[in-house]
Amino acid sequence: MSHLDLLTPILADTLAPLAQRTDTEGRFPREVIRALGSAGLLGLVSATSVGGMGKGLAEAVQMVSRIAQTCPSTAMVVCMHYCATAVIEQQGNESVRKAIAAGKHLSTLAFSEADSRSHFWAPTGTARLDSGDQGDAVVLDARKSWVTSAFEADSYVWSSKPLAAEGASTLWYVEAKAAGLSQPFKFDGLGLRGNASTPVTAEGVRVAATDQLGEDGKGFDTMMGVVLPWFTSLAAACSVGLMEGAMSRAIGHVSQTRHLHLDSSLADLPTIRAYLARGRIKTDMAQALLDDTVAAIGAGRADTMLRVLEVKAAAAETALEVTDIAMRVCGGAAFRKEAGIERLFRDARASSVMAPTSDVLYDFIGKAITGLPLF
Repeated sequence: MSHLDLLTPILADTLAPLAQRTDTEGRFPREVIRALGSAGLLGLVSATSVGGMGKGLAEAVQMVSRIAQTCPSTAMVVCMHYCATAVIEQQGNESVRKAIAAGKHLSTLAFSEADSRSHFWAPTGTARLDSGDQGDAVVLDARKSWVTSAFEADSYVWSSKPLAAEGASTLWYVEAKAAGLSQPFKFDGLGLRGNASTPVTAEGVRVAATDQLGEDGKGFDTMMGVVLPWFTSLAAACSVGLMEGAMSRAIGHVSQTRHLHLDSSLADLPTIRAYLARGRIKTDMAQALLDDTVAAIGAGRADTMLRVLEVKAAAAETALEVTDIAMRVCGGAAFRKEAGIERLFRDARASSVMAPTSDVLYDFIGKAITGLPLF
């Protein structure tokens, strides 16, 4: 069976029935994550040599997009897991890789910090060597501003200033239950309410020196070369899937709702059809850019970095427009919780302010097309 065939019953039997609860209660979708793990889908991008499915970014994009049509909170959890897995596959130890492949381990990224905000590539948290009787350990201190799946995941791909080398950052594998990690407060926000995204504070967190991911001081290279392409593509997939979900709900509503005194449906109104047409065009444009971005990454095209910078901003901003159209054409009905449209409308607001924000990406794109260095 293909990964999408494995996903389909989970969407119908587990994800859809729980999507409203996930939002209303701000509850982490543990049942869905467990089902994805049992189906082997948490190991989608893990190598076959460790028991994974051996798929790549294109398949991960399909997964996240399909999930986001029903529950963007869950889609973002899966997005961050695949991003972290991409790093762990390259630089992590085999036991963790096997656990992910087996669907028994959920990971996530812990990059953004309170002191550098959306500039996730510039951590201010520190790492220092502490030699003792038990051997060398590394002590981490930081104030992470937002971590998806915080205290729900099994591990973090964690960034800090370099331990000793020159460079912008170093990456670490950190167990989510490590002593010294704390949650300053819980998140009760507008959208993406179920992805357990909260700040995480590290005070004297000890990790083994062997938990370093890649070379000291080379974290920036991994962030730009691995994480950024995966994250912007998967975040865009979440936005595109969300748009598809909003459009399908809106089309269903206007096709079924009738003016009995006129013996016509809402879809008979030219203005309604025109709005839906705009929404369809915008969604298809975002999908086309996402497909081209994945193709560029796969082929190593010269315009790859430009596409990587464009795709998240384009999809995030377009999702704002498309979900607004869905709310408009459905009128008062769209405000009902059971319709699911207002939930997607709220969830769509997150991506444009999620690091790297649309405004940061616009600046990068402007630099890229005018020949200026990005950093």
